[in-house]
Amino acid sequence: MLKKASKRFKKLIEKSINLKPNNIVEAIKVVKENCTIKFDESIDVSFKLNLKQKKEEVNVRIPVNLPNGNGKKIKVAVLCEESKIQEAKDGGADIYDSESLINDINAGKFNFDKLVATPAMMPKMGKLGKILGPKGLMPNPKLGTVTNNIKSITKALKSGQIEIKNDKDGNIGASIGKKSFTNDKIEQNYKVIFESILKEKPTNFKGNFITSVFLTSTMGTSFKLKQEK
Repeated sequence: MLKKASKRFKKLIEKSINLKPNNIVEAIKVVKENCTIKFDESIDVSFKLNLKQKKEEVNVRIPVNLPNGNGKKIKVAVLCEESKIQEAKDGGADIYDSESLINDINAGKFNFDKLVATPAMMPKMGKLGKILGPKGLMPNPKLGTVTNNIKSITKALKSGQIEIKNDKDGNIGASIGKKSFTNDKIEQNYKVIFESILKEKPTNFKGNFITSVFLTSTMGTSFKLKQEK
């Protein structure tokens, strides 16, 4: 059963129904004006991609380094050999271990948001794929989370690197900041994620790769952005 919209949300809809931001700068302004809840709402963006072209189907799954982070605290676990533990600590990892971490994962204990592993540890993770995969936590070389450069990737994850990927319908959603962020910082994050997606467009792809973009906040209304490219 669908919940009825609150009086607060109905007022936002009435206030926003005729607002049509011309660009990302205007959109950020109106979205933040609609952040009427006391907590620090997230500012979120949603992209709709055209992934099918003739017989070719494109999928996007890439890491994106947001220059200003998104305001979310990420707990990083590092699965590594003993010689790499100090490097994990230096990178700011919250959890660093091998056998005990594997045991925790097997037991269904996930006290982390991102998992990094060294190549030497991957053979031990074979049986963990079925557990980590559905949760999107399996380390992946293409995303930089299987590496010997533990310090670098851990720092990147802690400072704002996110993973974006499309769902089966071609949608990509991501948080690009908080209400408390300056408008400039949110705009910078938006442009980086927008450009990162455009770079995934195949060279022989015809038409618009990004078909629509919406900006919203955790408890606010969404606004469709005019295509800049």
